[in-house]
Amino acid sequence: MLVVLRVLAVVAGIALLIATLGSAIKTVILPRAAVSTITRVVFLGLRRLFLIVARPSMPFERRDRVLAMYAPLGLIATLATWLALTLVAYMLIFWGLDLLTFREAFEISGSSLFTLGSTRPEHLGSIALVFTEAAIGLFLLALMITYLPSIYAAFSRRELGVTALAVRAGEPAWGVSMIERFWRLDRISMLHDVWVEWERWFVDVEESHTSLPALSFFRSPQPDHSWVTSGGAVLDAAALAVSTIDIDHDVQADICLRAGYLALRRIADFFRVPYDPDPQPGDPIGIAREEFDAAVDQLRESGVPIKTDLDQAWADFSGWRVNYDTVLLALCNLTSAPTAPWSSDRSGERTMRPRLFGTTATPRTR
Repeated sequence: MLVVLRVLAVVAGIALLIATLGSAIKTVILPRAAVSTITRVVFLGLRRLFLIVARPSMPFERRDRVLAMYAPLGLIATLATWLALTLVAYMLIFWGLDLLTFREAFEISGSSLFTLGSTRPEHLGSIALVFTEAAIGLFLLALMITYLPSIYAAFSRRELGVTALAVRAGEPAWGVSMIERFWRLDRISMLHDVWVEWERWFVDVEESHTSLPALSFFRSPQPDHSWVTSGGAVLDAAALAVSTIDIDHDVQADICLRAGYLALRRIADFFRVPYDPDPQPGDPIGIAREEFDAAVDQLRESGVPIKTDLDQAWADFSGWRVNYDTVLLALCNLTSAPTAPWSSDRSGERTMRPRLFGTTATPRTR
């Protein structure tokens, strides 16, 4: 019976080691969106702990300071989990192969993983295992060290756009304020450049936030800034420009809208956020007609030319908004974004709980 247990221990150790290395490769090396169950469990478990500490009733500035530690600690916890699982995996292998006690197997595994050399096995096969464990420990540490520059380079690119938008769309960012400000400064024609810039921003965020998903939870340096609400503000401004504002149609606004809602959908796909992949123009959205009319009145008071048929303008605006409404509000909730008009101000006090297992429908192109 003991022999069978030792054989099973070796098999379990090898399986655990393969799973750990697979998690590290998926999380750090693989340049595409790939879900690692180990990494996901670590981040979800830590998230629940942070949401207990950073309660919604807490003043937002204080809550923001607490939540700012979530993603960095999540990376540290992930590395610690990989090392711990590697230690356990080799402990099982040593126990199964060398007829050691659990304590002796633990000592050899720990000494090997952290290259302490305090305990050495006698057999050649076990010595070879010690070398491989030491190499894996250094490999995991090196992976995380090389991972951080990529994280912070992508974070810096993202935040340049978010900070620049605060000048154009206010703090917090709002699409209506953006249109209003460009009109008052007689720069409405320069919105074309904004759509080009933010098309590239959305493409970059989609790639970086799916291949480096921890980035989604890195908070902006300013408490009232957020990559999610900033993206929502630009999308709402583009939707207003093509549906409601009486100016020449700019096809680049359409392209920016498409790039934006596809980016938010693909990030939502990674976090298994449920949404309708093929919404219809008449489907409900998170903005009421009364809010739209109030925004139109505000723009009209600022001198912005408005199309005469407001019913058609509302239909066109909601027809664009329906493509990103659900995922925008869900990502605001997921990232605990600061309050901003037409996005996080209606994501609710509830906390979204991402699912560990299961899949969502893949959005079809339209």
